[in-house]
Amino acid sequence: MRPAVEVKNLYFKYEGQDNNILKGIDFTINKGEIVGIVGLSGGGKSTLCYTLKGIIPNMVNGTIAGEINIFGQNINTMENYEKVKQIGMVFQDPEFQLFSSRVEDELAFALENMCVPRKTIISKVDEMLDLLGLENYRKQNPCLLSGGEKQLVALGAVLVLEPEIIIFDEAMSQVDNSGKETLKKVICNLRNNGKTIIMVDHEMNNLDIVDRILLLKQGKINIYEGDM
Repeated sequence: MRPAVEVKNLYFKYEGQDNNILKGIDFTINKGEIVGIVGLSGGGKSTLCYTLKGIIPNMVNGTIAGEINIFGQNINTMENYEKVKQIGMVFQDPEFQLFSSRVEDELAFALENMCVPRKTIISKVDEMLDLLGLENYRKQNPCLLSGGEKQLVALGAVLVLEPEIIIFDEAMSQVDNSGKETLKKVICNLRNNGKTIIMVDHEMNNLDIVDRILLLKQGKINIYEGDM
């Protein structure tokens, strides 16, 4: 079976910088795995996420080399709509992803932009509200919710597109303990339904549900052995 994610000899240097922040990264992630990625602040974890999502180099200037394959297809050959369908990303700050004045509109936003039929949008939004326990917040402004509730809305806006791979870039950093447990349950359910999960975090307590942990250190990926 082809890996969900295969990264080969990946390098990246931001425009205007002298040194690469990613320095020959190699790793694979299998379908249905939850993999944690840890490392020191500023060590390139978010940069790696952006390359996997395709934000780098399409929206961020710099020099990239190496290969990223998603289910065997080189990410550089994928159309934007294919990347959206295959890879979703939940950011550290949920407000970065929230634009609408009502939760249900936030969940429908991406589907409307993709011209999905209205009946299908309503069905998918209802399904997502139920899955994430947000039905009571349907009409509320996401900006007025708690950090954990905002993060669930941001996750729902990703999940309605049914991506096969979901990246969490320190998505629990602004969430209280109750919200973290809710997110963990949702992530485990996603894995049980065959989704592939990448969790980037600096708090090991947030990664107690992962199958294995990779350490990003000095621009390279290593097996985590308890030493940053």
